[in-house]
Amino acid sequence: MSDILLRDLDDDGILRLTLNDAARRNALSEAMLDALADAIAGAGTDKAVRVVILDANGPAFSAGHDLKELTAARESADRGRAVFERIMRKCSDVMQAIVACPKPVIAQVTGVATAAGCQLVASCDLALAAETARFSTPGVHIGLFCSTPMVALSRNVANKHAMEMLLTGDMIPAPRAAEIGLINHSVPEGELAEATSEIARKIASKSAMTLATGKAAFYAQSEMSLSDAYDYAAKVMVENMLARDAEEGIGAFIEKRRPTWQDA
Repeated sequence: MSDILLRDLDDDGILRLTLNDAARRNALSEAMLDALADAIAGAGTDKAVRVVILDANGPAFSAGHDLKELTAARESADRGRAVFERIMRKCSDVMQAIVACPKPVIAQVTGVATAAGCQLVASCDLALAAETARFSTPGVHIGLFCSTPMVALSRNVANKHAMEMLLTGDMIPAPRAAEIGLINHSVPEGELAEATSEIARKIASKSAMTLATGKAAFYAQSEMSLSDAYDYAAKVMVENMLARDAEEGIGAFIEKRRPTWQDA
């Protein structure tokens, strides 16, 4: 792994990916996006990984895109268009990779998560934050509407809450972020790591097949009409019922014993 993204896998199958570019406030530079893309892809295919926690070193979870890196591209003949297109595509690919990853991804947030950093939090399946953490989509302050962060944000919080963040650029504290659904829980900073690990361990104890099936189905049905969603979900349930782990889990429940997962 790159020094700007640290990797640690524990005995419970919990992979911790740590943004480690504190000097640049863990900006989503091209190098950071490449490192994240590789790490998420690897986690998705690694049978030893059951859950991913995404956290960060330093005072910021992530300040979003590296504006100095983007500004430097303006010196080119196309005023940076090719670079802007490449980096925005890489960023969008990373966010979609998190959603598509068969392993649940949990953000553990301290400090600030702004612009594409806020987008990163919103793209994770779950998010816990220290009570002192803050979130914003502040592009309007510099003449750059947070259009790509808007995609993830608007799929997590109600329209008016999303629009308020996007139009004002104001920081919101973690307790408010929990109220509007941007994060799951806001906890004292000293308790954050253990709270995140606790929910990760709980999830990691489940069948990996079941988690992958459910995560994929959740995001797929959310884009469908009600009727199509039920038709799709019913088919998923049938295939899930035929899986070995469903047979084992139901049998264990009836027999009042702990299931033994085969992840199949």
